[in-house]
Amino acid sequence: MGNASEASDIFLSKISKEHDILIGSIYSVFCLLSLAGNCILLLVAYHKRSMLKPAEFFIINLSISDLGMTLTLFPLAIPSSFSHRWLFGEITCQLYAMCGVLFGLCSLTNLTALSLVCCLKVCFPNHGSRFSSSHARLLVVGVWCYASVFAVGPLVQWGHYGPEPYGTACCIDWRAPNHELSSLSYIVCLFFFCYVLPCATIILSYTCILMTVRGSRQAIQQHVSPQTKTANAHSLIVKLSVAVCIGFLGAWSPYAIVAMWAAFGDATWVPPDAFAIAAILAKSSTIYNPVVYLLCKPNFRECLYKDTSTLRQRIYRGSPQSEPRERFGGTSQRHKDLSISTRLSNGQQDSYGTCLHCADDAERGHVTTSQRTACILTGSTFTEVTVGQLSAAPADLL
Repeated sequence: MGNASEASDIFLSKISKEHDILIGSIYSVFCLLSLAGNCILLLVAYHKRSMLKPAEFFIINLSISDLGMTLTLFPLAIPSSFSHRWLFGEITCQLYAMCGVLFGLCSLTNLTALSLVCCLKVCFPNHGSRFSSSHARLLVVGVWCYASVFAVGPLVQWGHYGPEPYGTACCIDWRAPNHELSSLSYIVCLFFFCYVLPCATIILSYTCILMTVRGSRQAIQQHVSPQTKTANAHSLIVKLSVAVCIGFLGAWSPYAIVAMWAAFGDATWVPPDAFAIAAILAKSSTIYNPVVYLLCKPNFRECLYKDTSTLRQRIYRGSPQSEPRERFGGTSQRHKDLSISTRLSNGQQDSYGTCLHCADDAERGHVTTSQRTACILTGSTFTEVTVGQLSAAPADLL
């Protein structure tokens, strides 16, 4: 009985009701933005799948991991925040924490791989030109395997999952290293291999890229090669990748700092509100990738514009308002054909209903008596008759 009461208490919120409602509202906005942005980005990538560059596979993978985090975390965190407690029990808490670690580490490792690929293509072009789509796919699989090792660890007693210090979500138990050696080793490995090493790799990669670009800028301006367009495309990918990395690291660094404070310091000194704010910033990382690439990458933006235009045309064609216009257009065309079919000529040139035989005779020098004629449309051919014939036998001509 006491254990059940204690387990129930750890899932109670440790922050105020007003703060929980605010967090739930913020998470709802993040969920909608992330769903819309990442789904649109994946749709655009699917439509231009035959033209994807190897580096863009990591952009797609990042969008998949962000979408996975959105679909697994927000539907549980939002109602728990509004209810002022975790609602879904201990087993779901373990799975929630595992998904958060898996998708979060996958995103960070994916950005690390992307920085290495960009560095390879810019700083070592001879080797970078050999990097193909199959290499990118293998590297993406390696990213998921790397993240899975640390996500599954706490499920096999290498570390622990538990409620967040603020109570309405779950993650790694950051207080366990204070009294368990296995948890301490897990936190140390996690901090080094999943934060320090990736961050250092990203910073060094983009530093090398910056130095290489600065050193070769004058040479590129003096000697314009046929590969200038490709180089510009790679340069754009590098700039956008830097923007995404800065946003991602800026979102997750506060959480990493607070977590290390709780793991290696006195956990009782860490206020629950600090963890709550850090968690909000971390979850905001799911909306950076689609915003940057959809708004700033020209080929993604053009493909999105084409898809939007096509969708608008399909909606317009299926709307009831288009039918009267089509009927009106058809009636106008029939009136136009009727007016053309009964057009009269006085021997002078006309824009549409001119008698071609009369024009040929005039070119040959034949002088004919000026008569009033009419061109009658029969099926798909014109027949020229005099006005007298038109008045004498109208029924036959019709």
